[in-house]
Amino acid sequence: MPPFAGSRSPSNGVHQDWNTNIVTIDVGGQLFQTTKQTLSLAGSKSFFSKISNSDYYNVIPFIDRDPELFSILLSLLRTGNLPSKAKSFDMQDLIFESQFYGIENLLINSQSNPSQFDAFNLEKSMVLPLNGRDSPSAISTTPYGSLHVAHGSKITSFDWSLRRKSTILTQFMAIDSLFALSPGVAAAGATDFSGLQILDLDKGFVKETLNWENVTRSGSTVQAIGASPEYLFTSFESSRRNSNCIMVYDLNDDLRPVTEIGHYEIYGADLDSAIPSTKLQWISSHNLLMASGSHSGPSGVSGNIKFWDIRSGNVVFEIKEKVDCFSDVTASNALGTMFKVGINTGEMFFSDLRNLDGDNSWVCLGEGKKAVSGKKEGFGSKVESHGNQVFCSKGGNLELWSEVLIGGSDEKESGLRDRVFRKNLMGRVKDMGGNRITNLNFGGSKMFVTRKDQQCVEVWGSVKSF
Repeated sequence: MPPFAGSRSPSNGVHQDWNTNIVTIDVGGQLFQTTKQTLSLAGSKSFFSKISNSDYYNVIPFIDRDPELFSILLSLLRTGNLPSKAKSFDMQDLIFESQFYGIENLLINSQSNPSQFDAFNLEKSMVLPLNGRDSPSAISTTPYGSLHVAHGSKITSFDWSLRRKSTILTQFMAIDSLFALSPGVAAAGATDFSGLQILDLDKGFVKETLNWENVTRSGSTVQAIGASPEYLFTSFESSRRNSNCIMVYDLNDDLRPVTEIGHYEIYGADLDSAIPSTKLQWISSHNLLMASGSHSGPSGVSGNIKFWDIRSGNVVFEIKEKVDCFSDVTASNALGTMFKVGINTGEMFFSDLRNLDGDNSWVCLGEGKKAVSGKKEGFGSKVESHGNQVFCSKGGNLELWSEVLIGGSDEKESGLRDRVFRKNLMGRVKDMGGNRITNLNFGGSKMFVTRKDQQCVEVWGSVKSF
């Protein structure tokens, strides 16, 4: 007999008055009372809607499930949050029960809602171990915290609760670029293996392989992957390393190729055109694609940052890096600002994107010290933006940069005010230091960190987990 098998007549003085808004439910022999409005919060396709919409007369619906877990989920319905007593239950049990009642989305929202991200209270809360001996080479997340981790030739996926994981083996010897298209599908590529693969991570097979047809008809290796709500962007380089481009695919039309931008054929010593884009980021505030890449040569590290208009296929703004080229660069939609870590100085710099046609020179946020001769202070540093904050790794430590609002600042001729950013060191004392940070990413209410030579992923969160 199924859990919701029937009903029974009220007993012990309990009556069902169907002319009121009160609903009485028997779960595993324990009676609960709530309102039709509360049950409606579960959504029209949930199990609760069947109860609230059923015309029972003088009977009480019976559900053969755990009453204690039901009380937790009923509290979730009423408040949108789990009660404190939920900490005594295993999260996996709550997940299974929420799936039965059709309200897992409410549970996800209460535990992994991006709006719950609190940058100033992040601390290392757990460590996710990986199978095998390979350290993570790339990580990618979905908005509500599902996590995909590339390590060696494998990809390990964690669900939004980080309790369930699965691992698949790929054709790659090592994966250099990874982008989550959904909790069960990812795009993956390598700098030494031709083609961008679209992988079904639940079933463990290649759904599709996308290639770039270059002039020499050699293989096309993947240097970077990015996306906007409409398009998937892939930076390709020919296997002979004499041409590169960025391919644009339609996410809403079975990854149909839309156009290619930035197609460069390399002739002689033209180093600028020899640099493929190794980071792609969609700047929604400007509807532009930011593509960046760098090259290390006898004269030092040089690079470029280009902002592409996808519709026209033109570069609308470009920065050429030579003096203190970026170790990493990112742009914040919320702040309208671009940030970089100088590879020579290790300093943080910003440039205001609200005035693309004006003076976009870099402004140093640190001490402005000179580069140490022969030593790259910023080597390996990572910088990523999330919301109104910017996160930067320096070796094994993390910095948090935030804008300080100062009243009465004089406006420049451009109409923009002077901007001030301040640095905070992140984490508790025991969280500081360690091996060099290799990846930073954000999903749901959490930040994910990987380190050199460590076979795990650190989870930093501001919401206490179970």
